[in-house]
Amino acid sequence: MTKRERSETINPPSHTWIKDIKEDNHVHGRYLVKVKKTGQTKNGDPFIGITLSDRTGDVESRVWENALELASLFNEGDVLEVEGHATLYKNRIQLVLSNLKVVNEEDPAIFLESAPGDIDEMMGSLRKIIAKIKDSHLKILSNRFLSDRNFMELFKKAPASKNFHHNYIGGLLEHTLSVCQMSLRVTEQYPNLDKDLMITGAFLHDIGKVREFRYDTWIEYSDEGRLLGHLVQGTAMVDEKLAGIKNFPHDIAFRLKHIILSHHGEYEFGSPKRPKFLEAFALHFIDDLDAKINGLRRFMEKDMKEGAWTDFNRMFDRYFLKDRPSPVKEDGFPAHANDDRQKVLFNE
Repeated sequence: MTKRERSETINPPSHTWIKDIKEDNHVHGRYLVKVKKTGQTKNGDPFIGITLSDRTGDVESRVWENALELASLFNEGDVLEVEGHATLYKNRIQLVLSNLKVVNEEDPAIFLESAPGDIDEMMGSLRKIIAKIKDSHLKILSNRFLSDRNFMELFKKAPASKNFHHNYIGGLLEHTLSVCQMSLRVTEQYPNLDKDLMITGAFLHDIGKVREFRYDTWIEYSDEGRLLGHLVQGTAMVDEKLAGIKNFPHDIAFRLKHIILSHHGEYEFGSPKRPKFLEAFALHFIDDLDAKINGLRRFMEKDMKEGAWTDFNRMFDRYFLKDRPSPVKEDGFPAHANDDRQKVLFNE
């Protein structure tokens, strides 16, 4: 690859989404550099290993030619316009790049996925659940957040995590709505739980994430997020709202803040306190379930490994079976039984 070739504009007819890349495809498009590493082959030749990303997934890439020279042209967090060829390496798609250049401006919609649901509809559903709160103090507190325009704009856009679950625009809202919905169902199953405290805790448990993340071209932690984290930030945000409410009961305030601080469940998962009453205990498991189901579903959907099993998942320390059992109809045959089999049955 010559300097002249690198300076020429790459003009792909369209962006190749990572999820659509197949072996032997010619690939071109604009991608975010998530990881950049340099190394050497067994023969001592330098190469660049790059993890490229768009909103549909990540793909490992290699630059074999002029690696030392090209490595100085870009850094992690840059957007590259690339051309390359898709190969299969250890049963996974890998790109061998033949051309690349840094792009200074790009539509963030290429890199940041959005929640599958409609934001306004999800927000409407969340408001209906919050409206069920009967305790006057918790209702006032919740409404103070709902009426805060700056907060709500951030709340509707923020992701719920950087990498694992609901890590897309609107993810925090989607996750919060799901936790609120499940909290309602759990209080129906266990009526001794305080429904108002459960709903309020579900609504506010992750609010600190509006300050924890930056998400212009990709999701990254803010300085405040790295130094404090969303549990501390969320508790501080509740204190800010409580300061303007007269005679808010101290015991309710402490319980609500405990729910926020303890919802990760264990010290090793980032909670400074473990859940110490029923509602906090229940909310921890509800939050954990929703996060893990979403994260695992997305991992399986984006897995590019061929075959019935996923690639190894380091978070769960296991492989997962991608194939799902076919539903069986009343006649005992799978629901996807083909038409020819049906014809044979009718002709017998």
